[in-house]
Amino acid sequence: MAETTPRLTVTSYLDVISSWCFWAAPAWRELQERYAGRVKFQWKVALMDESGMPSSHAQMEWFYRRSGMMMRSPFMLKSAWHEAGMTEYLAPNAVAEAARDMGAGGDRVWLALGRAGLLKGRKTGRWETAAEIGAKAGGLEVAKLLERAKSPEIEARVRATTAEFHAMQVNQRPTFVIDTTIGDRAVFAGFAKVAPIAAAIDAMLDDLAFYDAHAAHFGEPPA
Repeated sequence: MAETTPRLTVTSYLDVISSWCFWAAPAWRELQERYAGRVKFQWKVALMDESGMPSSHAQMEWFYRRSGMMMRSPFMLKSAWHEAGMTEYLAPNAVAEAARDMGAGGDRVWLALGRAGLLKGRKTGRWETAAEIGAKAGGLEVAKLLERAKSPEIEARVRATTAEFHAMQVNQRPTFVIDTTIGDRAVFAGFAKVAPIAAAIDAMLDDLAFYDAHAAHFGEPPA
């Protein structure tokens, strides 16, 4: 039987430095495993700006303690990656986007960048550091990845997907957007657990199955 293109797509809008994107990664992985072959999964960059940045390491660590408790984590995230005065972290996000462009698809590069900052405190906001981490995770040459990440094309793409994110009038990363070919859409902003997202996917797949059954019995709508 020929493979069919999935008619339901889940898009994760993320920033690789976001702690909630890190906490949501296990749920993202579980969803991909549960719906493999039936659902298309993709991610897009949604750069955080100054409004979403903590003002100090102390404030950041307070948020990390709260999210760590919420996720029942046996470890605490590190704030050392954060650099005072930086209002956005283009470098790690551009590196993840460029790595995908160069064949290192999936989640491994953006996850490696997230882990390097949040678990090890590495300064991923610096181009050379981000490129080194991304190249190792993606099996790419550092110099070529850095050149591609700094290109106007990659920055334009990252800013375009960030604009898509803001157009939905949400402000939490990750935001999961579920779309079907029959026009249904569900948006989950700031969720980090499987259950509510899976429930929506199941309901939307059920609707698609109904449309298929109806078409089999009645064909296309009359003119």
